[in-house]
Order: sequence, then C-alpha cells, then structure tokens
Amino acid sequence: MSATTDAKTSGAKDERTLRTSPLRKLLGRPELGSVVGALAVFVFFALAADSFLRASSLSTVLYAASTIGIMAVPVALLMIGGEFDLSAGVMVTTSALVSSMFSYQMTANVWVGVGVSLLVTLAIGAFNGFMLTRTRLPSFIITLGTFLMLTGMNLGFTKLIDGTVSTKTIADMEGFPSAREVFASTLTVGGVDIKITIVWWLALVAVASWILLRTRAGNWIFAVGGNKDAARAVGVPVHKTKIGLYMGVAFGAWVAGQHLLFSYDVVQSGEGVGNELIYIIAAVIGGCLITGGYGSAIGSAVGALLFGMTSKGIVFAEWNPDWFKFFLGAMLLLATLLNAWVRKRAEATK
Repeated sequence: MSATTDAKTSGAKDERTLRTSPLRKLLGRPELGSVVGALAVFVFFALAADSFLRASSLSTVLYAASTIGIMAVPVALLMIGGEFDLSAGVMVTTSALVSSMFSYQMTANVWVGVGVSLLVTLAIGAFNGFMLTRTRLPSFIITLGTFLMLTGMNLGFTKLIDGTVSTKTIADMEGFPSAREVFASTLTVGGVDIKITIVWWLALVAVASWILLRTRAGNWIFAVGGNKDAARAVGVPVHKTKIGLYMGVAFGAWVAGQHLLFSYDVVQSGEGVGNELIYIIAAVIGGCLITGGYGSAIGSAVGALLFGMTSKGIVFAEWNPDWFKFFLGAMLLLATLLNAWVRKRAEATK
C-alpha cells in the first residue's frame, strides 16, 4: 500500500473528521445512566406512594437532595481530577463549629464568624491539596488523616470551649437573622415552600458545569484525572489544579456548614461522620469514575436527587426506613453497572 493510500485511510479514520451523531453524543454523556435510574425511581415511588407527587413532597425531596448535592458537586469535580476527600463530611461540621464558637466567644457580629469560618475551611482544603502534592501519598491516606484529626478537634475544642459536645446558641446575636436568610431561609414560590439550599445547589451545579465545559481549568481537571504525567508534560499545572479542587470541596463544606448552623442555632460536634461516603456515592451514581478523568457536575446533581427521592420516598410510602441503606447500596451497584454498559455502547459506536 502506498504512502498516499495510507494517508487517505488514516484520514478516513480520523475521528476529528467524523460527524458525531445525536445518539453517539447521548451515549457518551456521563450522567445518562443516572438520569435513566432517576426516572425509574421517580416512577416507582409515584406509584408506590400516593403523596409522593404532591408539591410539598417534591419540595421536601429537593431539599434532601440539595443538602447532599451542595457537597456532591465539588466532590464530583475532585473525583474527575482523580482524587478523593474522606474529610468532606466532618469538614462541614468543622465549618459550622468555627463560625458558631468564634461568634459566641468573641461576641462579634455573626458575619465575622462566618468570614473566619470561610478562611479556616479553605485553609483545610488547601492543606489537603498541599500535602497530597508534596508527599505524593494517596489521597485516601492524606484525607483519612485529616478526617481523624478534624473528628478529634471538633469534639475536643467544643468540650474545651463550651464544656459540652454542642455549641451555645447564637440566635440572639447581631447578624443572625440576615445570615439565616442567606444560608437557611425558606422561599415561597407558587404557594410552595422552597429551601434556599436548593438555590445554592443549582447555582453550584451551573458554575461547576461552566468550569468543566467552557474553561481551560475544566480541561485541566479532566487532564489530571486521566493521566497527570501526560498532563504535566503538556504544561498543565497539576499541583495547582489539585489544590484548587480540594479548596472547592472546602467551599462546599463551608456553605453546607453555615446551613447546618443557621438551621438549628447550635451544632453537635459529632455530626458529619459518614457523610463523605454519601457524597462519593452521589458522584459515582452520577457517572464519575473511581479512576478519574470522567464525569459531570450534572451527574452528581442527579445522583443527589436519587438520594433525596429514595430517602423521602421510603417515608412517603410508609416503609421501614431501615431499608434505606439497602436501596442506596443497590442504586450504587446498578448505576455503576449501567454507566459501564453505557460507556461500552458509546465506544462501540465510534
């Protein structure tokens, strides 16, 4: 075969010259499997629970999804970047504790505590990223260590400062009403009560999707998750990208922590343990690969929605809530298998 023929054959097989069909684009979307699963779960509970389709019930479902989704979005971006954060759950509690205790002990405006909490939480995220990039230890080890340290610090400092395992109420302090409006208020839309966390959640999904799909930073995230050595070879700032991703998780923890504080006035120091697995599950159900380099922010939102529908659907159907973890585990396995099948089908159409 001549060189000219080889070039023509090569050019004919070059994917960049091929027109992508709508079906191929659809099969290539990371969140396809989770969307199919969400529709199935929605129909299932709509038939199993008469009250599931009420506007107030759907609002409750969205609220439950938003409390997970606020953290699932940055966790998904971190997983696309090829890393984990096992400290994400307790970091939410740390954020709330810092805000509450600083405001109370310093008798400052509540907003001062909120600002200090943001700085401290971002510093924890930067610490995780810095330790990961400097030591080159697995993120599992780094963030497991942070998880244990934060768990002990949450309990130890709360007992040391407040004398109990919970913080003092700050509901009567200056700035509390306005802070509650921002982080824990309820909006009324069409006669239906909507929690402000739903707005925060949707905003984070929109921003994260824009970053992933429309910015250079999004390309960097996919690149470092797919192959960090190759990414570094073409000039991607691998260390800065990973540190930024961990700080993104910290920002989500700050938002979730302020909601926790301003919803209940006080914070229990032992809260948050185990929630990091829920965030990871939501991201995986939404199409993120454990190995990194693949996923979407929208998929994490669908994963969080699945969590909300299942947790509240069981209640609306008047089933024993002890079965919730079973359904969550089953959804995780089914979604992972469906996502794997979708990817194989997408590759087969190339």
